[in-house]
Amino acid sequence: MSPGHLILVNGASSAGKSTLCRALQDALDEPFLHFSPDVFLFGPGVLPRRLGESGPFAWATLRPQVFEGFFRCLPALLSAGNNLLVDYIVESRGQMNRLLELLAPFDVFFVGLHCPLPELERRELARGDRRVGDTRRDYETVHTFGEYDLEIGSTDPPGENVQRVVGAWKERRRPSAFERMARG
Repeated sequence: MSPGHLILVNGASSAGKSTLCRALQDALDEPFLHFSPDVFLFGPGVLPRRLGESGPFAWATLRPQVFEGFFRCLPALLSAGNNLLVDYIVESRGQMNRLLELLAPFDVFFVGLHCPLPELERRELARGDRRVGDTRRDYETVHTFGEYDLEIGSTDPPGENVQRVVGAWKERRRPSAFERMARG
């Protein structure tokens, strides 16, 4: 069985990553599974209900191992032949390095989804399910850890962005951004 392909969409919280991935599922010629920390972690009953500020149920204690598990799921799914659309917020150089390490054997197409800060903050407030200030933190860091195969703006028409990603995906060349970053 040949490994699957990965389209990894990186952007700040509320930039529109999940919306883009859902639209890409409908537009791509091959089946792609949409996988994200929101799907993996925040579905009903996944995290313990007793999350707290301290102790064994503190999110700060659980978070590193939960995200390491998410990262390790990606190669497993790809190795089984699944194509993946993954929306993620690369928060640190360490996370980027871990993704580069784990995904080195795979075909990764890295998409940067940019959104102006005022629009991110507007969306953050409108959603009501995000901590105020997360988008600003993401905005200041998320695009500082590497290079992309394609960069798009979330305030551009959604249909145009989908067509740009699909077109660039079909025309992708080697070495990919992930391959170039891995060579360092």
